[in-house]
Amino acid sequence: MRGLRLHEHRMSDIEGVYEDLEADVSLEEFREAVEEKVEQMGGLADEETAAMLIAHEIGESEVGGIADIEPSMEVAKFVAKVLSIGERRTFERDGEDEDGQVVNVEVADETGSVRAAFWDEHAEAALGELEEGQVLRIKGRPKDGFSGVEVSVDEVEPDPDTEVDVQVSDTHTVESLSLGLSNVNLVGLVLDTGTVRTFDRDDGSEGRVSNLVLGDSTGRVRVTLWDEQADLATETETGTTVEVVDGYVKERDGSLELHVGNRGAVEEVDAEVEYVPESTSIESIEIGQEVDLAGVVRSADPKRTFDRDDGSEGQVRNIRVQDATGDIRVALWGEKADIDIGPGDEVALGDVEIQDGWQDDLEASAGWQSTITVLESDSERTTGGDESGGDDENAGLGAFAGDASDDAETADAASEDGDGAATTTTTATEADDATGTGDGGDETEFTGVVVQAGNPVVLDDGETTMSVDTDVDVGLGEEVTARGVVRDGRLDANDVF
Repeated sequence: MRGLRLHEHRMSDIEGVYEDLEADVSLEEFREAVEEKVEQMGGLADEETAAMLIAHEIGESEVGGIADIEPSMEVAKFVAKVLSIGERRTFERDGEDEDGQVVNVEVADETGSVRAAFWDEHAEAALGELEEGQVLRIKGRPKDGFSGVEVSVDEVEPDPDTEVDVQVSDTHTVESLSLGLSNVNLVGLVLDTGTVRTFDRDDGSEGRVSNLVLGDSTGRVRVTLWDEQADLATETETGTTVEVVDGYVKERDGSLELHVGNRGAVEEVDAEVEYVPESTSIESIEIGQEVDLAGVVRSADPKRTFDRDDGSEGQVRNIRVQDATGDIRVALWGEKADIDIGPGDEVALGDVEIQDGWQDDLEASAGWQSTITVLESDSERTTGGDESGGDDENAGLGAFAGDASDDAETADAASEDGDGAATTTTTATEADDATGTGDGGDETEFTGVVVQAGNPVVLDDGETTMSVDTDVDVGLGEEVTARGVVRDGRLDANDVF
């Protein structure tokens, strides 16, 4: 009798816990779950404690929205609207005569979308009873699937009384991406590309992966290309516009990434996409930050190779980038060192790490996760501004020889007229060209890109830099011509245009 009364008391405790539980589960199912929990814990918990644990687990399974579903959850319960119903797929099960079947259904709520897998008898019901736009109450087991988070459906029932406001868009923007989204189409500008890497899978097969970075008016995102899609990173050029088709969103190191598997694609499209990088001013950066920078390349060192501790060979190239507030050395590591960057190029540097560099100067480190985008190259500006009839060989200091030749022709003509002054001018110009300095008197011109604003202004023609003393207000990246006299390696400008 004593044991019976104790059993009844425990059952009363279980029922009390059940009554406080606001969940769609029967008392019988709850009791079975409690008994199973007691057995799992090997007698370390009584039925009341096990009931409270089960109640907590059931409560945890009620997610606030699809965006809250994680693969680590044992069970997830949510309400969502049917977006699309896939085709039936059949497969052979090991040791069973009857084939299995599955139908994938895309469902969504206000927070995101997820693929719900309907297996076997549920697959039959999905094809025969589900309709697009229908609202369902779903209970299932989340997992990390091929295209992001998926839910294997255990129980499902229509919920016609609940409204689910889903904004369905054919094309997403970078800003609208959220964890768990699948069937994502996104049009963006290719900002950076990478090489194809191989790896060994657990089943012994070889996998392939590569990355590129896309940007639109709302931001930028790293795109990971798997297996058959991996070669697209090497076949796609920066500056082109592409559309990602049927991608899915995952998280890596705290950032969202757009993944493209064998079901997806990346296609070049004829569309105008504006990408305006947001950047941190160089004067405000601090050690340990990961920031975006933008500016003009002031100088670029040759690439260097080195031996790593593991015996492999690495490579690095240093450039110096300047904005309106200062300049900083940027180390380009690995394949970033192969990017064609030179003085005068306007660049955007994404996700670079600020470190303590040489002689206590700050230094930016651009590794595999960084984005290096040449917004406008010096060669493009030179070509675009060459409507006056000159060519690259006649720009900047290279033009001094041309100017000397012109002056020589003038001097020859003047000499024939008996004008010795012109001959004196030719000699002084040739001296300036040969030594880079002048002792005053002769005017010359230097055309280049502004790589340093202020006093002095520094111009770069792609081969040589020239310091220019001037009060004229010029902007970084502008191509200007300074006319004046070169003294001690500086051009004292009378005119800048």
